[in-house]
Amino acid sequence: MLSEIIESTGNSGTPHSTISSVVRALEKKGFVHHKAYGHTYEYFPVIKKEDYAQKGFQNWFSDYFGNSPSSLASFLVKGKTLKPKEIDELMEQLKKLKK
Repeated sequence: MLSEIIESTGNSGTPHSTISSVVRALEKKGFVHHKAYGHTYEYFPVIKKEDYAQKGFQNWFSDYFGNSPSSLASFLVKGKTLKPKEIDELMEQLKKLKK
């Protein structure tokens, strides 16, 4: 139910209409479905959180980096986002992929 979703956000001031719009958009995209009990709807996820995150990342990666791993890596290096330990871990993973 939308009231439960609003409670779970920790922000009871969120308008019911805002949550309703977001849930309807998620349902339209196939991430959420509902069961109707009269005028009350119970919403439930259709896909796992990991699958949703993967799809979101793929869209973001495509939109901002043109599906180019080197563009993403360049962005992270230029922005000095990666710490030396993270670079070492990434290099180790890339070595494993190369084998």
